[in-house]
Amino acid sequence: MSQQPAHVGPQGPTRLIVLAGPTAVGKGTVAAAVRERHPDVWISVSATTRRPRPGEVDGVHYHFVSDDEFDRLVAEEQLLEWATVHQVARYGTPRGPVEESLAAGRPSMLEIDLQGARQVRKTMPEAVFVFLKPPSWDELVRRLVGRGTETAEERDRRLATARDELAAEAEFDVTIVNHEVHAAADDLVALMRPA
Repeated sequence: MSQQPAHVGPQGPTRLIVLAGPTAVGKGTVAAAVRERHPDVWISVSATTRRPRPGEVDGVHYHFVSDDEFDRLVAEEQLLEWATVHQVARYGTPRGPVEESLAAGRPSMLEIDLQGARQVRKTMPEAVFVFLKPPSWDELVRRLVGRGTETAEERDRRLATARDELAAEAEFDVTIVNHEVHAAADDLVALMRPA
């Protein structure tokens, strides 16, 4: 991996990590492990127009917003990136909290989809872009089916999307294979620390 410039804040250099990968690879689970094991790391909370899944809390897992509110955020350029995902719901990263965290010198991470990562690369090319990859295609399918949160039609659509997303690995600076959640989380955090 080539060294990327670090953001410099009051606590010294930090890096913005942009984590993306195919659907059901475990991005949210790895982000939760980072949050649990490394409380000093700030993780962006995305806005979305999709309905909450069981157990999800507004403002913790996502900011659940209406279509009208999302339109307002886009119109006022308050999102660092946004996209329509799986041809259904829109997701976006609120700009202000990211800029505030980086200015404060906190190790920071965005957990976003592939479309969003491409947009952030244009506006924040100094970030380190990390592709989270499943150990195998069969494991990805097993994880998606095992979640039990999607209908058969939604699963098929997500798997079709995942095939396309896996092909984008070469666009990223670093690949981490998600064999084990805590190891993947620790690998991510290590990328935020100065060498």
